[in-house]
Amino acid sequence: MTQQYSDLSFTGLHLPESVARGIADAGFERCTPIQAQALPRALAGLDVAGQAQTGTGKTAAFLVALFTHLLRYPAAPDRPITSPRALVLAPTRELAIQIHKDAELLGQYTGLVLGLAFGGVDYDKQRRALQAGVDVLIGTPGRIIDYFRQHVFDLRHAQVMVLDEADRMFDLGFIKDIRYLLRRLPDPERRLNLLFSATLSHRVLELAYEHMNDPELIRIEPERITAERVRQVIYYPAMEEKASLLVHLMRTGAATRTLVFVNTKRLAERLERLLRANGIVAATMSGDVPQRKRMRMLREFHEGKVAALVATDVAARGLHIPDVSHVFNYDLPQDPEDYVHRIGRTARAGAAGDAVSFGCEQYVVSLPDIEDFLGHRIPVGSFDPAALPELKPAHYAPRSFGDEEEDGPPPVHGRRPEQGRHGGRGHGGGSGGSGQAAGSSAPAKRRRRRRHGKGRPDGAPQAPGG
Repeated sequence: MTQQYSDLSFTGLHLPESVARGIADAGFERCTPIQAQALPRALAGLDVAGQAQTGTGKTAAFLVALFTHLLRYPAAPDRPITSPRALVLAPTRELAIQIHKDAELLGQYTGLVLGLAFGGVDYDKQRRALQAGVDVLIGTPGRIIDYFRQHVFDLRHAQVMVLDEADRMFDLGFIKDIRYLLRRLPDPERRLNLLFSATLSHRVLELAYEHMNDPELIRIEPERITAERVRQVIYYPAMEEKASLLVHLMRTGAATRTLVFVNTKRLAERLERLLRANGIVAATMSGDVPQRKRMRMLREFHEGKVAALVATDVAARGLHIPDVSHVFNYDLPQDPEDYVHRIGRTARAGAAGDAVSFGCEQYVVSLPDIEDFLGHRIPVGSFDPAALPELKPAHYAPRSFGDEEEDGPPPVHGRRPEQGRHGGRGHGGGSGGSGQAAGSSAPAKRRRRRRHGKGRPDGAPQAPGG
């Protein structure tokens, strides 16, 4: 399967030479549909509100328009060095990083200085870069507002505003932050405004008309159509068969880079341990993973050192990972749009991909709504329960991905070995301490009784007096 392209070539857009060189280095020749419709309007100075999915070329569309606009319209002579000329807002750190990476490639000959601001890492380093002056500021709303309120930069001279994945901004609760920033930009008539979203819903259009200058609406590739390009199949395992079926399909289905979606963080962590116990290097992508660890995890996933990422929908928002061969819906999502978002992580930019779902008795109730949203039935796959592997149980919780670098030694009986029961060293105990030592606490006694055979062997509560 190949990416859809229009008849419009980039050479036909008469771009500045420095921008054209970056496009040539990226290997772009003909425009995708979103580029073909958005670029002529944006290059003419018209605002654009576009409906486009990830993997359809929208990032290149707004970056080409942004660079061209800044080159054609020089900055005001009185612009201070700490006043960015363009602001690009993204809902997630991963998306901001990806936009910055694409901007480095496409804008490498323009002479424009790029800046990146997102939470979780390099606070002082990012601050120093912004104080030194950037032309294009790319980042997430929270960190950008943080620096703005500290007067690290101002937005009085912004000539271009880009809002990417506007619908995710609403989903993640950033819309107040977005409005805060947009109100501090020059008037909409004095800047180029570009907005992209998976859906041009009422709330997104309201935002567009409030902060843009009569934008042209472009609707390309509705997400449900994109989803139809993915090879989809659903299996109906019993609850106790799900993990074995997942391992079986990963081993036999040429899964080279796999995303496994579940509905709860707790299950994600349990499933990661189970996969690791059975020879599959996995990592959990949860919302509270520190940013450094998250970035390292994604890098290892890119490099093939991690075979599977187990993630919830919240953790997977904004993930842009090329060459994902398989997406597994270990749990069917309850929202049909989440299903489409999940399977859209594969078959990106025209590549082939497989989306495998499990219709277990707990979540299969969501299937009719998902199929109604898709407009077709998902093909049903079959498997032989006797052929499923017998999995090795995860008897203990191994260190999660990267813990050995950031979190110290592994837990012992649920806490760090150097900690007392309240998290400190010998809290309440130790030499000279007053009161009962932590090791002599009642819970610890009960644990010792269980280890020495006292109490019910099946783990059930003891009968009174027993």
